[in-house]
Amino acid sequence: MSASNALSPGDPSSFSRPDQCAITDISLDVKIDFGRKVVHGTATYKCKKVLAGADSLILDTDQLTIFKVYCKQTSQDLQFSVGEPVGKFGSKLQITLLTSFPDDGEFEICVDYENSPAATGLQWMPANLTAGKRQPYLYSQLQSIFARTVLPCQDTPSVKHTYSARVTVDKALTVLMSAVPSPTEPAPNDQVTYIFQQPVPIPCYLIAIAVGDLTSKKVGPRTTVWTEPEMIDAAAWEFEKTEEMLKTAEDLCGQYIWGIYDILVLPPTFPYGGMENPCLTFATPTLIVGDRSLTNVIAHEIAHSWTGNLVTNFNWEHFWLNEGHTVFVERKIIGRLHGEDDRQFAMNSGWTELSHTIRKFGETNPLTKLVVNLCGVSPEDSFSKVPYEKGSALLYTIECALGGAAVVEPWLRAYIQKFKGKSIKTDEWKEFLYSYFSTEEQQTALNGIDWEGWLNTPGMPANKPDYDMTLFEACETLCNRWWGGTDIPTTIAEFEAFTVNQKIAFLAELLLKDAMPVERILQMGDLYELPKSNNAEIVSRWYQLCLRGRTRNQLDPTLQFVTDVGRMKFVRPLYQDMYAFEDVRQIAIDTFETNRPNMHPQTAAMVAKDLHLE
Repeated sequence: MSASNALSPGDPSSFSRPDQCAITDISLDVKIDFGRKVVHGTATYKCKKVLAGADSLILDTDQLTIFKVYCKQTSQDLQFSVGEPVGKFGSKLQITLLTSFPDDGEFEICVDYENSPAATGLQWMPANLTAGKRQPYLYSQLQSIFARTVLPCQDTPSVKHTYSARVTVDKALTVLMSAVPSPTEPAPNDQVTYIFQQPVPIPCYLIAIAVGDLTSKKVGPRTTVWTEPEMIDAAAWEFEKTEEMLKTAEDLCGQYIWGIYDILVLPPTFPYGGMENPCLTFATPTLIVGDRSLTNVIAHEIAHSWTGNLVTNFNWEHFWLNEGHTVFVERKIIGRLHGEDDRQFAMNSGWTELSHTIRKFGETNPLTKLVVNLCGVSPEDSFSKVPYEKGSALLYTIECALGGAAVVEPWLRAYIQKFKGKSIKTDEWKEFLYSYFSTEEQQTALNGIDWEGWLNTPGMPANKPDYDMTLFEACETLCNRWWGGTDIPTTIAEFEAFTVNQKIAFLAELLLKDAMPVERILQMGDLYELPKSNNAEIVSRWYQLCLRGRTRNQLDPTLQFVTDVGRMKFVRPLYQDMYAFEDVRQIAIDTFETNRPNMHPQTAAMVAKDLHLE
């Protein structure tokens, strides 16, 4: 791909030109219309010219209707044009600036708009698809390039701005956003206006909204858990230890500056495990298993409060700066709370997941590099475990090379302090690393790292970090007994003695190997009662093993699972394996087509690709 495929010089995925004129604040005044499935209202932008004499403000849009653009101070209409759509990237909105707008001060522009009912950044759910079946539900998911489907914006992580919002809805509904709430105000027609303020500058992909029949329970001094009433007790119990994670993260990274850390458990259609929206983490209900075994996802989202939300990748080509550091910090939190053995086990499990991913993408696929070229490529097509696990493995390699955690953790805090509030590229990260570790011995250690191999070469890294394998060895031994040995287990004792994460790792190891004979797969499932598991991490891998063994034994529950659950981590591999199993391929396609209207649009788009429908 050539640079000519880039939409702008700073971000190949954004039309915006913040190098000429940049947004510093967005103020939203919108209404939620469930009947039409639109958000409509006015966005007011505080802007400043970065380039003296700049004559236009360029924003990203995608299927938005722009009714009017005008100067806030004078109400004078401003000329604007909306360009033709470009692939998945939407259209350029170019607003001509008044000559009276200053070169050295801020000015405000208002845009009256509404989004399309098909906006990819929103899911509109009718009441009958919610847990309580009383009220409709709306939630957003704007990472990576879907903020432009909800409001005109500079949809690039290189731009950070504050935001505020006034959101008017029916009184029966509750509104939450990735911001600090203020008291509500009454509105006409039996409605209410919710008011929010986010005083910390953020990229627009971190703007978030949820509207529905929601209730809450406070579980800590900074944390309230939100969800539908039917789930609140179970969700609150699952996340009761959040404050411990927050304090541990602060010890590692510095003061938590966002005020509140609330958690919203979304409907099952939510495409991800979690989303690090400031002040309001979005979480999948697949984390609610009754034993707190999957709350590492919350540790991950907490870590994003520093790595990702404070220090941000400049564009999605450097996504590993967000996710690699966040996984690294997440596992340090786990290590401090549960022991270094657990941290080492998590890192090794991550290496296994990386192996799965790179085998699927292909060893030479350029999207398996840490720093990728996204000219002409949607960020969504590049996202995988690579930036998470390859990035985290690089950071652990650096930690080992420099002498351990006691040496690297002060650098981590200094890195956050140095770049907080900024969006950076990999070269800036590396330059700071070298400037911080400046002794001859440290420079020699850093020079011993294969930077080209880690950052710019596709495939698995040449050298696996030296993880402590103590907890993993038992998983590997049991895996080998089932897969290739003659000493097949006849009791549940070994498996039952595993932690939940060891059970997941055991199944993940089996998935790295060629399929076992069907009889052995089913024997293992019966012995370990895998079909009865309420843990999606376990049962989804069990279904994968069955599909790869070419048995229809678990097909019905698999189809029900991909209908009930929207988390792409589980749904996409299952659909991919069903597509590869020719006997069930058409059944999988029919199931998808039937359920597609109820799926999150981002999940539906990716699964359609997996099934070769698009």
